[in-house]
Amino acid sequence: MPQAKPLEQFRLEETDAGYLISIQAQGGEALAVEASPEQLDAIIDALDDLLSEDDELELDEED
Repeated sequence: MPQAKPLEQFRLEETDAGYLISIQAQGGEALAVEASPEQLDAIIDALDDLLSEDDELELDEED
């Protein structure tokens, strides 16, 4: 698996078929993918779940 690079740019555009997601890493490497509305919902849910877990960890550490 290639080494991960820091995110430099993220764009989301609506298209006739769904959405175009463009991600660019530091150093100019770019990736563009098309996603259906259902796929984008799944991405949003996964990010929300991950961020909710982080919030729960922060609350536990404050106790």
